[in-house]
Amino acid sequence: MLRLSKLTDYAVVLLARLGAAGGTQTAPGLAAATGINEPTVSKVLKILSHGGLVEGLRGARGGYRLARPLAGIALSDVITAMDGPIALTACVDGATGGCEAECRCPVRGRWDAVNDAIRDALASVSVADLAPPACHAAHAHAPHAAANVAPHVLAAE
Repeated sequence: MLRLSKLTDYAVVLLARLGAAGGTQTAPGLAAATGINEPTVSKVLKILSHGGLVEGLRGARGGYRLARPLAGIALSDVITAMDGPIALTACVDGATGGCEAECRCPVRGRWDAVNDAIRDALASVSVADLAPPACHAAHAHAPHAAANVAPHVLAAE
């Protein structure tokens, strides 16, 4: 089974929330809005910051904001920032030393095309594609939209 880490899942949730909220958000605010505990939010934001996906701002109005629009953040960027290179096998793109049977392996190097296809597929999906539409946009076309509708809050499962 191919499965993303829980931290990567949280990273997508936090990025989507940052995009929906706009501006600068604090770790405690993001924790409250998403239901992810604050230490985990801080850890994920730090990793995303090192990956160039969010910017950390210090000071009284400090917090985190997106480094670029959600539509410009590919899912592959998030996975790479959180988990490292995307690959199905240890022998990634001709790497050596990851397998004790590599010198006798009949499929050595044959996984490169599969790994490329997966990376390309993940690069074609942005975080904006996964994020729900903004609450105001969803209700804008409703005939009797309430004036004080609460914004959509993403919940981590």
